[in-house]
Formats: sequence, C-alpha cells, structure tokens
Amino acid sequence: MFCVSRRKARRGAWTGVSCSAETRTVVIGLAADSGCGKSTFMRRLTSVLGGVAEPPRGCNAYSNTLVGDATTVICLDDYHALDREERKEKGVTALDPKANNFDLMYEQVRALKSGVAVEKPIYNHVTGRLDPPELIRPPNILFIEGLHPLFDPRIRSLLDLSIYLDISNEITGHGFHDFASLSDPQKQYADVIIEVLPTRLIPDKGATEVLRVRLVMKEGVNHFTPVYLFDEGSTISWTPCGGKLSCSYPGIRFFYGPDTYFCDEASVLEMDGKFDRLDELIYVESHLSNLSTKYYGEVTQQMLKHADFPGSNDGTGLLQTIIGLKIRQLCEQIIAGDSSHGLKRKQLRRCLRLSPV
Repeated sequence: MFCVSRRKARRGAWTGVSCSAETRTVVIGLAADSGCGKSTFMRRLTSVLGGVAEPPRGCNAYSNTLVGDATTVICLDDYHALDREERKEKGVTALDPKANNFDLMYEQVRALKSGVAVEKPIYNHVTGRLDPPELIRPPNILFIEGLHPLFDPRIRSLLDLSIYLDISNEITGHGFHDFASLSDPQKQYADVIIEVLPTRLIPDKGATEVLRVRLVMKEGVNHFTPVYLFDEGSTISWTPCGGKLSCSYPGIRFFYGPDTYFCDEASVLEMDGKFDRLDELIYVESHLSNLSTKYYGEVTQQMLKHADFPGSNDGTGLLQTIIGLKIRQLCEQIIAGDSSHGLKRKQLRRCLRLSPV
C-alpha cells in the first residue's frame, strides 16, 4: 500500500491524504541547463539501475515523467508557477525562481521520500500551460531533474545525492545571463559535478569536437566513495595510448588528483580525448578503483550496450556511467541500513538487482 496526497495543482491547497507508507525512497537531484544532456544521462542511469524508463502508460501524452522498474524521473518544469503567457506578461523566464512553485515541489518530494504518493502537476511544453495532475507513486529511487533542484535549502535537505552537469559556454555555443545569475550558483551545493570543457590536446583554443570532461567528487559525502586512478590521493597524468588502447589524433589523456570546489575538498577524475574502440575501454577500466561494479568489465559492458548514445566515445559517457554505478551502490547502502531498522527487505532485493546483460 502507499499514501496518496492531494492538493490543487495551481492554488496549492491540500484536499486530503490517505496512507499506509512502508518504504523509503532514495532521492537524487540532477541540475543542469536546458539542452545539456540530462535526458541522455538519465537513460544511462536508469539502465544501470535496471530496466528502461518510459512515460507512464495510459496517461497524459505530454507527461514529462519517466517510470522504470525501480526508478521514477520527475522533470521540475512541472512545478512552474506561471504558464508561458504569464511569464511573458511579467517579463520573467522559467529560470527565474519566482516562476516556480518551490513550496509544492518541497512538499511533494518530501511526501514521495516518505512513501506517500502525490498528484503532481504537468507542465505541457506544447501549449505552455499546466495540465491536470498525474498520480506519482513512491519508487525505490526518485530522480528530480531540471533547472532548480538545488536552489531551495528545504529540497536540498531531502536529497541523498546531488549532481550538477556543468557544460561550458564554449561547448554549448551560448551563455544566457539568466542561467549564469539564477541557476548556475546551485553548483556549489552539488556533491558530484560533471564539467564538460574544450580539449587541451589541440592547440586551437576554439576546438570543440574533442571534449575534456572532469568528474568532481566532494569528499565526505555519505554512501559515496570517490573513484580514483592507480593510487588513491595521488596526482597522476596518464596517457594510455599504445598497444592496448587505440588512439587516433589528438589522443587520450587522463588526470586524477585532489582539488577544492567552492572551498570543499574534492577528488577529480578527468578524461580528455575520445575512444576509437569501446571494446578496448576495459584497459582503462582495469586501472580505475572504487567503481562500485558488480563484476569485472561492467563499465565497458554498459558503454558497449549504449554505444549509440551521444558521448559514448568520450568522457561524458564514461563518467556518467560510473556515476550510475555509484548511485546503485549508494541505494544499496541506504536501503540496507533502513532494512536493519525494519523497512521491507523486498525493496533492498529490488535495489540490489543486477542490470540485465
């Protein structure tokens, strides 16, 4: 059984609740600007966690929600407080916090985390208006993704892990003032940051066809142990090209070492360049530790499985896949701890399930 909470989507007034909560939902926040690859990232994450996330069946065709075997992905656009015409009249964009209903967002994420189903509004990207709400049941793992998952301290307090996708203006080809001033400051609160930057392997500073991708992992995050290359805590620059890894121009370079991120201690794993053959990735995988894999070669298998995804031949695909494995382990550890306090072991078994080969 599960709880169902009801409130009017536009006005925000409670209309009742009935419940019998018995599970604990792990909540992950993913923040990024529009067009920064959140959808591809979510496809990689849900694949690692088991199953395929798809729109709810038999529901609104314009729903932004994705539902998998153990996961639900909520798009925070659904919490727009103003529709497209209202934003135009008031002279604000969706990036402006005033255009978003953080009170409802907080209450519904808190409810889902506690095992309470909610009736969540739907922002229709075609009409620019809010459609009637849809029922969201508490999953094992809830992803909230969008422009502002880390903006409100109340919502940040509910997150078991927070991730920020930071794509540089040189790569996106644009730099919106609203995003820089209203959304970008959230990254200081993230536990894990994936930075996508221009390569340093090509002398031309304008080269963007090859990417340098940095995985920044803050130290001291509960249930999250940073990945490292060769020797934990060391500083290493590694060019793996040779007999075991094919590298066409401009090659591949890895970096690992300690760093600080907004005054927080962190470890950084960086890949610059792209793979010629994904099946040779196993050579790189064998030199990385704390990957949270279930078996030797799981990272390589996941990359080969989704070779057609954008970024599969560079650091975006590799580091996103690694984060998926780390989230799976985080889920296992959280639910294992909760199980010792009386929560259903069925949830633990589902979370521990291996991804299909």
